[in-house]
Amino acid sequence: MPESTITKTRQDNSLTGQSKWVTPVIIVLVVALFVISMVLGGKKTSGDEEGFGGTDDAAAEAAEQAGAKKWIEPIFEPNSGEVESGLFAMQAALGAGIAGYALGRMSGKKKGREEAEHASDLHSVDDVPEAAVTSSETTATAKS
Repeated sequence: MPESTITKTRQDNSLTGQSKWVTPVIIVLVVALFVISMVLGGKKTSGDEEGFGGTDDAAAEAAEQAGAKKWIEPIFEPNSGEVESGLFAMQAALGAGIAGYALGRMSGKKKGREEAEHASDLHSVDDVPEAAVTSSETTATAKS
């Protein structure tokens, strides 16, 4: 075999090779970033505002200050923030369940299709071992 046709494969050791310190450093940096954001964001802002205000609330306040009027009113408004959070969590869980079911269903269809193709490939005439053909021929000739 000519030397030019041989391809040498190189193993990628970027995170698992000699520099095993990279992964722990990244984990420490992510934890530090989380802690710093919680400390800085947890401080109360002016008045009774929350430290972690959402962008929806900020956009609504800016629009009201600019003179915009509400187009529609909510159909249902929960009594407390806990109920609102619970409803949001239920909505997120339902959405995740539907998405997981759909992805699992698609994956199962693909796997079933591949297994069916593999099974149909095994039953072709070319895949029958020669020993099985000769033994069936001798059985057929012996009966006659």
